[in-house]
Amino acid sequence: MSTTTEPVPPSIDPAIPPCHHRLGLRVYWEDTDAGGIVFYGNYLKFMERARTEWLRTLGFSQEGMRRSGEGMFVVSDTQLRYLQPARLDDALTVTVTVHEVGRASVLFEQAVWRDATLLCQGRIRIGWVQPVAGAQAGEGAFRPARIPARILAVLPAAMPPAAASPEPAVPARRHPV
Repeated sequence: MSTTTEPVPPSIDPAIPPCHHRLGLRVYWEDTDAGGIVFYGNYLKFMERARTEWLRTLGFSQEGMRRSGEGMFVVSDTQLRYLQPARLDDALTVTVTVHEVGRASVLFEQAVWRDATLLCQGRIRIGWVQPVAGAQAGEGAFRPARIPARILAVLPAAMPPAAASPEPAVPARRHPV
């Protein structure tokens, strides 16, 4: 007999503020420390997965863009605030909210929830880079560049911070983009 498992559905709890994308996931042993609490660095992994799946829903494969030589997004800044621990076997919802769109970077408000409980919130800035002309394949030489117009054209409008989270994760800063 064969079985299949569906992904963990994201919570639709009304306590979670409006956002652009929600990803449901479950906490496994590999995500935790010896006490069964999620290791702090894994929240960044959860947020990365949510952004990647959100881009996929918009029609963009990060690996496809990188392989084609068009470029790729890289994380340039992270700021996280830990409020409550996630634990082994918890079903979590990771939210993605566009906070600011520039010519070369996008700032996200992201949060990790267990039902209506906010566990972790942060701001993640990703920047666009392109391969350096003339670099040997596999060298990994990149330079900052403008986000391609085809991507900018489908990015949603930024939501005001009040809609994205119950309180700002960290004070907003002006970033040249």
